[in-house]
Amino acid sequence: MELKLNRPICFFDLETTGIDIGKDRIVEISIFKVFPNGNKESKTWLVNPTIPIPPQTTAVHGITDEKVANEPTFAVLAPQVYNMIKDSDLAGFNSDRFDIPLLAEELLRAGVDFDMKNRVSVDVQTIFHKKEERTLSAALKFYCGQNLDNAHSAEADTMATYEILKAQLDRYSDLENDMKSLSEFTTRKKIADFAGMIAFDQDGNEIFTFGKHKGVKVDVVLEKEPGYFSWVQNADFPLYTKKVLTGIKLRKLNTK
Repeated sequence: MELKLNRPICFFDLETTGIDIGKDRIVEISIFKVFPNGNKESKTWLVNPTIPIPPQTTAVHGITDEKVANEPTFAVLAPQVYNMIKDSDLAGFNSDRFDIPLLAEELLRAGVDFDMKNRVSVDVQTIFHKKEERTLSAALKFYCGQNLDNAHSAEADTMATYEILKAQLDRYSDLENDMKSLSEFTTRKKIADFAGMIAFDQDGNEIFTFGKHKGVKVDVVLEKEPGYFSWVQNADFPLYTKKVLTGIKLRKLNTK
C-alpha cells in the first residue's frame, strides 16, 4: 500500500552523541522525502557534533570522533535540512519522543525558527507498540519478512521505517491511510512542547507538568509570579520549551 498524502512527508532518523535531548548532538541524519505524486528523494549527512562521542555510543552506531572530524557541523547543515523538511509532515521510529525533539533543539540552536504548528508527525514505533510490542528490527521482520542489515545506520533505519509504515497500513484495516489520522493514533499524550514540560489539560489550557507549579495553568503562573518566566528562560531547559513558554506569554500580552 502506498501512502495517501496531501503534502510531502519526511521519514528521518538521527544518530547522536547520546540520549539527552537538551545536551546531546547529531552525528548523522538521514531524510527520505515522499511527495504526494509519488516522487521520492533522500539525503544523508554525517555531522561533526563539536563534542566528543562517548565510546559506549560509538559501540551502538559505529560513528567515531575521527569519522566526523572533517564533516560539517549542524549549524552549517541546518539550512539544507530545514529546506528539505519545511513543507512536510514528519515521520520516524520513536520520533515523537526523541528524534523530533532533538532535531528541534539543533535547529533552534542554529538559529532556525522550527516548530510543529503547521505539520503533523507520525511515530511508526507507537503504531508498532500499540499493535505488536516489538523493536525496529523485529518490526521489519514481522511486517516485511526482511532482516535489518546495518541496524543503527541512520539510512538503513530510515528506509526500514518507511517500509514498515506501508506494511502496517496493509495489515491493519482500522488504520486510515491519512497522515493526520496516523498522527492522532501515534500521539501518546497532548503536550505543548516536545519535552512534555508543558501539557494541555482536558479543557485545552496549557499547564506545567513539573516543579512547584505542576498541574497549574501556565498563564496563571505567569500572571501571579512573573519571575518564573525569567527563571525558566535562564535555566537548563530545552530551547523548544522556552520557545513555547515565550509564545504563551506573548499571546497573553496581546490579549490584554
